[in-house]
Amino acid sequence: MKALIIAAGQGQRLSAICPSKPLLPVGRRPLIDWVIQGLQTAGIREVVVVTGYNREKLEDHLRVACSLEKMNLTFVHNDEWQRENGLSVYKARPLLNDPFFLLMSDHIFDPAILELMLKTELKEDGVILAVDYRTQNHLYVDLDDVTRVLVEEGKIKDIGKGLKLYNAFDTGIFLCQPVLFEALEQSQRQAGDYSLSGGIRVLAARSQARAVDIGQRFWIDIDDPKALEKAENFLATGISWL
Repeated sequence: MKALIIAAGQGQRLSAICPSKPLLPVGRRPLIDWVIQGLQTAGIREVVVVTGYNREKLEDHLRVACSLEKMNLTFVHNDEWQRENGLSVYKARPLLNDPFFLLMSDHIFDPAILELMLKTELKEDGVILAVDYRTQNHLYVDLDDVTRVLVEEGKIKDIGKGLKLYNAFDTGIFLCQPVLFEALEQSQRQAGDYSLSGGIRVLAARSQARAVDIGQRFWIDIDDPKALEKAENFLATGISWL
């Protein structure tokens, strides 16, 4: 199985600390290295990375990091990286013809989430999203920025940052069939929506998007200095999957 990592954006809220967000030091290592480690732990050895802003330094770093972890690496460049993240996913379409993991370069997560998803049946025409049902007083979630999800009987009914009715959070960890690319194309063409959530909404309307509960497992989206501090504090406590 392959994994697709989206690493095209600029990360303006952290640019004063590090000009390339995926290379932001967290726990004394670049942020994207945590994603690479998670994939290695889950036994994933084929990685496609979509780059954009400041691509040279990131690509140079990843060549070394993936070589050390004995992972096969392929780059896709998104020269429209200012657009929403769904376009970055879509750019990788020619390279992904079988099931694949879709991950964000700015998330740290327990690799056990990937192992949990690998044990979940992925239908031939579907996508699975790892969701967090801990919507009350979550220590590591920014309510003003997190993508919210409405799940009913294991199926995603709606997804988006502005949802008023929701019962879960999007962790940014997906297990996908290539049908996702067709859904993204439809979202972009018909609605002018270039977000990943737009493509998931297309699949949700067809009952092709499901959710899996991560339980008490850790994850964090590092989008600003406050989230960075929380991540550093968590990592400093020592974790079993390091």
